Amino acid sequence: MSTPASRHHARGFWLIAFVFAATMAFAGAPAPLYVLYAREDGFSSFTVTVIFAAYAIGVAVSLYLAGHLSDRFGRRQLLVPAVLLNVVAGVMFLTWHQLGWLLAARFISGLGIGMLTATATAHLTELHRIARPDASPQRAAVVGTAANIGGIGLGPIVAGFLAQYAGRPLYTPYAVFVFLMLAGLLAVMLVPETVTPGVDAWRYRPQRISVPAEARAGFVAAAMLAFVSFAMFGFFTSLAPSFLSGTLHHTSHALAGTISFSVFGSAAVAQTLTGRWPSTRLYPVGLAVLAIGLVLVVAAILASSLALLVVAGVVVGVGAGTAFKAAVAAVIELAPPAARGETLAGLFLVGYLGMSVPVILLGVLLQYVAIHPSIIAFGVLMLALLTLAASLVATGRRRPALA
Repeated sequence: MSTPASRHHARGFWLIAFVFAATMAFAGAPAPLYVLYAREDGFSSFTVTVIFAAYAIGVAVSLYLAGHLSDRFGRRQLLVPAVLLNVVAGVMFLTWHQLGWLLAARFISGLGIGMLTATATAHLTELHRIARPDASPQRAAVVGTAANIGGIGLGPIVAGFLAQYAGRPLYTPYAVFVFLMLAGLLAVMLVPETVTPGVDAWRYRPQRISVPAEARAGFVAAAMLAFVSFAMFGFFTSLAPSFLSGTLHHTSHALAGTISFSVFGSAAVAQTLTGRWPSTRLYPVGLAVLAIGLVLVVAAILASSLALLVVAGVVVGVGAGTAFKAAVAAVIELAPPAARGETLAGLFLVGYLGMSVPVILLGVLLQYVAIHPSIIAFGVLMLALLTLAASLVATGRRRPALA
C-alpha cells in the first residue's frame, strides 16, 4: 500500500528523470550545429574538435573536483548548481558566437554535466528505493540510462530539426533547452532530499582515484573499452556532422541530428536490453559489435555512403553501449567495496579523455592528411586498443575477483 511519503518520492523520481534528460539533451544539442558555426565563422574541422573537447575536459575536471560532493551535502545541493551551469552555458550560446565564448560555454556545460551525472543517478536510485522498497532496482537503472545516454541522443535530433525547420537555427534550439532546464530547476524544488548532510568535521579533497594492484589488468581492460566507446560517441557528436556535409554532401541539420541520435539511442536500448547480463557475456558482445561498428564507420567514409554511415552509427551505438556497460560491471566486480567509488571515478575520467583526445588527434591529422588515410588511421588505432582490451580481459578472467 502506497503512503503519501512514497507517492512524494515516486513523483520526485520522475521529476529528476525529466531534469536529468533535459540537461543531458542540452549537452548534446550543439552536435548538428557545429557545421553552422564553421560556415558562419570559418571554423576548420580541427576547431570543431577543440570546441567539443572543451566539454569533455569540463566533465572530467568536474568529476574529479565535485562529482562526489552530493554524498556529503545532499543531492539537491549539487543538482541545482549543475543545471544552473548549463543554463548559463545556454545563455552564452544565445548571446555570443565567437570562438572564445563557444569554448567557454562548452567547458561550463561540461562542468555542470560532471556534477549532474553521478548525482542524478544516485538520486534516482534512492528515490526509487524509498518509493518502492520491495521492487527491483532495475527500473531505476533503466530510467537512469535512458535519461543519461538517451537524453544526449535526443539533444542532437531535437536541435537538428529545430535548426532545419523552425528558423534562427543558432538560437531556437538553445532557447528551447534553456526553457526546459529552467522548468526542471523548479521541479527539483519539489523533490525530497535523500541524503542528510554531514555535520561532523570535514576537510575538502578531490575525488581520489585508486585501483588496487590486484585489479589493475581488469581495470585497464575496462578503461580501454570505456576509452574507445566514448571516442566513438565523441566522433559522432563532433566530426561526423562535418563529414556528412563536407564529404557526403548532405547539409540537412535534421539528418545530422538523426545520425547522432541513432548512436546514443541504440546505446541506451542496448544497455536496457542487456540489463541482466553478467560482464562475462557483455564483454565479448560489446567488443565484437564495437569492432564491427568501427569497420563500418571507416567503410562508410571511404565509400562516401550515407546509408552505410547510418547503419554504422546504430552498430557503434549498440557496441559502445554494451561495451561501456561491461566496463562498469567489471570494475564493480573487481574493486573491493571500499574502493568502488574511487575506481569508478577513474573509469569515467578515462572515458571522457577518450571522448576528447582521439577526436582532437583526428582533427589535427585532417589538417595535414587527406580524409581517407586519416579515418583509416583512426580506425586502426581504435581496433588496436580493442584488441589489447580483449587480451587483457582474457588475462583478467584467469585472476580471481577481489572480495
